[in-house]
Amino acid sequence: MIDIVEHINAIHRQVSQTGEEVRVVLQRSYTAEVEDVWDALTDPERIRRWFLPISGELKVGGSFQLEGNAGGEILECEPPDRFKVTFGGPTSFVEIRLTPGPDETTNLQMDHSVPADFGGPAGALYVGPGWDGALLGLALYLTGQLGEDDDPAEMANSPEVLRFSEHSVQAWVKAIRASGLVSEEELRAAAEASMAHFSPDGSLD
Repeated sequence: MIDIVEHINAIHRQVSQTGEEVRVVLQRSYTAEVEDVWDALTDPERIRRWFLPISGELKVGGSFQLEGNAGGEILECEPPDRFKVTFGGPTSFVEIRLTPGPDETTNLQMDHSVPADFGGPAGALYVGPGWDGALLGLALYLTGQLGEDDDPAEMANSPEVLRFSEHSVQAWVKAIRASGLVSEEELRAAAEASMAHFSPDGSLD
């Protein structure tokens, strides 16, 4: 069983806008050493265990493709601390940073920046819950709760994870509202679209 509230609260979410760029930031701590988290994020055999199968030339200057999802180019890589890629398009950037925490833990920060015309700050609702699900999968994998035969893509459609996604959408609504960058009307419209995609039977209330 997944402790939904624990995993939702484990992620810190922030949305900001500078000029024509919207930045979505997620932070979470893992009970694993930096080298292990880095390996889980960059080894194709391990990536498929908690996220999706990945193909491509996984080095700076190379490109990657996630099965049934987005692809991109690898722009920067500084093992075991940081990498930056395009994701789904040349103006969509994802950067991962890892830093050691206390007692052999690792702090992960993910930045996803896109042009403001992708939907403005409310557009965080179109990507944030998906990244929450990825960080959940990584947590379950690192703690041994995903078995060799478990299919992360299949698990993403389980009632338990759909319930997690419902809470995730609600959490992102709070983060966007806290930014003060979006009207309630815009926020509601984006939230309804996000919920329909990530948790069709979920509720915003």
